[in-house]
Amino acid sequence: MNFIDTHNHLYLPEFNSDRDETVKRAKGAGIVKMLMPNIDIQSVGPLLSAEERYKGVCFSMMGLHPTSVKEDYLFQLDHIESLFNERKFIAVGEIGIDLYWDKFFLNEQIIAFRRQLKFAIEKNLPVAIHSRESFPEVFSVLEEFRGEKLNGVMHAFTGTVKDAEKAIDLGLYLGIGGIVTFKNSGLDQVIKETGPGNLVLETDAPYLAPAPFRGKRNESSFIPLINRKLAEIFGMNEEEIAAIIFENTVSLFSL
Repeated sequence: MNFIDTHNHLYLPEFNSDRDETVKRAKGAGIVKMLMPNIDIQSVGPLLSAEERYKGVCFSMMGLHPTSVKEDYLFQLDHIESLFNERKFIAVGEIGIDLYWDKFFLNEQIIAFRRQLKFAIEKNLPVAIHSRESFPEVFSVLEEFRGEKLNGVMHAFTGTVKDAEKAIDLGLYLGIGGIVTFKNSGLDQVIKETGPGNLVLETDAPYLAPAPFRGKRNESSFIPLINRKLAEIFGMNEEEIAAIIFENTVSLFSL
């Protein structure tokens, strides 16, 4: 079975001591590609270094994460957008709205999110959307772009069936990671309603490790555990669900 981890922060310091070994374990588990979203201008260097070191395996996205939207966000956006003139990126991300950590810059987050969505459409690239405790705000902005060929993934999706249907109707896939393996998360029942045709796999490594590694550092080699859970949810064998998810991912990111 082949897998693609659509959301992985391999370049973060949590992997400094064993990054090569982590990639080796991932390859051994059938992970053929890892897609890495950016955070802000400080993370660009480590991100691109990881892509260069693991060429053909790691692919960079470029965007400004909502929790990094502060007083200097316009400067950061200008710099980030200029990078697209220098090289190719697999997607625009990680972008969106986060109301879990801080609501002070909500207006700026909305402006940054809207600008980056417009930029992605102009570049004909998918987006990776962060929506922690902000589904109403995120969907409100997304509705502005309905019918404009926006596509992408709702990263770390944890919404309701209604949220899932709304995202899919807007042309988005649902990013399913370790949370679906958590007892009583309820996510299993949500995606059972939507079916596997709009799902992609992700880790959000080093965060959100699946059971039985919950609370420990996450990594791409755990992707088969998430796939196994999906097979259980949909009553399919692991090879069948892996093939569907793989095709979804290849189609979305033009891999």
